[in-house]
Amino acid sequence: MNVASLLARANERWPRRLAVVDGERRMTYKECAARAAALALRLSELGVEPGDRVALAVPNGHVFYETTFAVAALGAILVPINTRLAPAEQVEVLKHSGADVWIASADYHETVIRVASSLPTLARLIWVGTPHNRGLAIPTSDYANLAGSARPTLEPVEVTEDAVAQLYYTSGTTGRPKGVMLTHANLVAHAEAATSELEIAEDDAWAHIAPMFHLADAWATFAVTLAGGRHVMAPEFKAPEVLDLIETEEVTITNLVPTMLQRLLAAQPRARADTSHLRLLLTGGAPIAPTVVERVLEVFQCEYAQTYGMTETSPYLTLSLLRSHHWELSEAERLRLRARTGRPFETIELEVVDENGEPVPADDHTVGEIRVQGTTVSPGYWNDPERTAEAFRDGWLYTGDLAVIDTEGYVDIVDRKKDMILSGGETVYSTEVENALYTHPAVLEAAAYGVPDEEWGEKVCAAVVLVPEARATEDELAACCRERLAGYKIPRRIEILDELPKTGSGKIRKGTLRERDQGAPR
Repeated sequence: MNVASLLARANERWPRRLAVVDGERRMTYKECAARAAALALRLSELGVEPGDRVALAVPNGHVFYETTFAVAALGAILVPINTRLAPAEQVEVLKHSGADVWIASADYHETVIRVASSLPTLARLIWVGTPHNRGLAIPTSDYANLAGSARPTLEPVEVTEDAVAQLYYTSGTTGRPKGVMLTHANLVAHAEAATSELEIAEDDAWAHIAPMFHLADAWATFAVTLAGGRHVMAPEFKAPEVLDLIETEEVTITNLVPTMLQRLLAAQPRARADTSHLRLLLTGGAPIAPTVVERVLEVFQCEYAQTYGMTETSPYLTLSLLRSHHWELSEAERLRLRARTGRPFETIELEVVDENGEPVPADDHTVGEIRVQGTTVSPGYWNDPERTAEAFRDGWLYTGDLAVIDTEGYVDIVDRKKDMILSGGETVYSTEVENALYTHPAVLEAAAYGVPDEEWGEKVCAAVVLVPEARATEDELAACCRERLAGYKIPRRIEILDELPKTGSGKIRKGTLRERDQGAPR
């Protein structure tokens, strides 16, 4: 099935239902389908054919939504651009993908002009907003004229099961980015499973808060449309404004990266937003400390689940949703389960294996690497056979995440392979150090990492951001760790920063911290 059929079907079933809320703009499914159909028609007239790549660089909003379905309807391949990347990084993504049409927001015009001028193969630039064409030698178009120029019916082309629908370039925390291929079959299967797992229904309002250029949020474009729910757009993340949006639009469900969640928790006591319509808050992108989960339940009074996934898996691999028999457990035990990485997502077969590829004991103690397979797993990386062969072996995707697994199949990630710290012959997992730091009430964000050390091999270091107006010293934070960790796990250096370096999707760049700390005095 072409993933654009999800919007076509929603239009058939619920044409008058409110589909998208984007600032003052409110659009029904009929209006969204008509605009997507018009855009698909005009892109086709501009020469876009099945298999062609169309890049997209716009903030969260109706343009991202309707373009996603328009490009898919043509059988072309969407390439969402991380707008936080440096111009040189964007050039690399556009070159590697081979995109020859770029739909870009005029809000980013300086970067767009600089990037487009470096791409002689770019055939057309489509501006969203006031055009900025100075110095550009390529043809340009106005998005408003394309999407609003006709009212045809959205008729997605037939595609094969393995046809690529989207290319998501990884955020590039290490090395050059990889173009993850996701097929129409991957995306539809994930949408069907997500609506089932999360019980997404027509009365749900999903807030697109995390960037839609990242799959942490983009998957909901398909799942919520499949269910006939409402899409509420947040073009940028500002905690007070997001809390106001949750209140005024009666948002019921959303997914956040942990840094966003931390900032909402810090802002809510002042904002005092009415979040009573929230039924489920999800986080993904990094492990979360049990103390943070406890605060979520207390502040927002809704159910919480941790999600774990990868761009390569569309994205969900696991959910920490409680099963029915878990409600018989104590409150403390339920909290512990919610803070775990979780059990396999509906489409996923998951194993935790040792270095020989053998499953580790389900004793919740023995550490191994997570590997997965299933209908939502990518076929590989775009024009990158070497790295495809490295990650996809014998029918399994090796995730690079280290975890333990229990008798119920619930896993708990202890670290990324590359983030594990070896100090004095002992293994230190960065997540356990971060969890200890998060128990201090002044800590808003924390990252633990290792740097080379002549005596210990590696020494444990950490960087934290404090809650606004809170105070804490390095000694106080170290003492907090000392109460909860063995001596060799206590950070030898804790730096208090105004902000932590992050990828465009909100993940903390530990590699950047490692590099800057290697030159710091011991």
